[in-house]
Amino acid sequence: MSRPTDVHIASRANLLEGGSELAPPLVPVPEVRAEDFSGRALDDFLGRLGEAGLAGLLLDRPLSDERFRAFGEALGTPLPETDPAVLPNVSLDVVLNLVGERSRTENVSLQPFAANPLSLHTEGSGRPVAEQPRYIVLMCCDPGDDRVAAQTVLAPMDAIGSRLTPPDLETLSRTRYRRNPQGPPILRNIDGRQVFSFRDFLEESLEWTYGGTDSGGTAPDTVDSALRALLTAMYAPGGHSGVRWERGLLLVIDNTFYFHGRRAGTFSVPARRRHLKRLRIK
Repeated sequence: MSRPTDVHIASRANLLEGGSELAPPLVPVPEVRAEDFSGRALDDFLGRLGEAGLAGLLLDRPLSDERFRAFGEALGTPLPETDPAVLPNVSLDVVLNLVGERSRTENVSLQPFAANPLSLHTEGSGRPVAEQPRYIVLMCCDPGDDRVAAQTVLAPMDAIGSRLTPPDLETLSRTRYRRNPQGPPILRNIDGRQVFSFRDFLEESLEWTYGGTDSGGTAPDTVDSALRALLTAMYAPGGHSGVRWERGLLLVIDNTFYFHGRRAGTFSVPARRRHLKRLRIK
């Protein structure tokens, strides 16, 4: 699908490997004491999340695993972590401790714990819609030594959709992962919003299946062109924000509003390790 000359190759490298700090997302981040994060404060948080698909706050200290899980249950049902590679970093079956433990690795399951960048994606993009998380909850226990490196990157789906042509949007709405026939099309509509289920697989080829008619050429050419256009739109310069983590910062990302990823981190021994906790909520 991708070619070395594709526009998104260079723009992806600039985004994920670049050294300059990304601007923060334009959402309020009120300061709240951990013991006060309930009642009206929680209702206000959930209201902001429903409106913008993104909400954050700065706690005076991180929540315990039990309170973190209870917060997730206010959003929906926390999904268990089942990948054997990550189980040593899991508590209470659902809390994943993302601790920077190594330099870069080719093991995809261990890359969240390494200095690798993580390409833009929607969580669980190939799963059936009923099994995809709606929310990604992240909480910082320790930002580590380098607070600028390894920024979480956010890319709003509405802006990405606006950069695509109507024919490309139509093609993506009829294309899905071949290996996951029960998964949703790459593009679907929810309450008038364009929602993508897609991961940038980097150098790995994406096997797809197409369910529409094609009057503009052969289906493979049409679909590959639409996928390249989507990647170009995802990495277009200036369309991203970045989270600069600090202790107690809690962020919830609506998986139907934003693509997310991570910029490259740093790793040295000895060092203060970055430590985030993650919940995936259905």
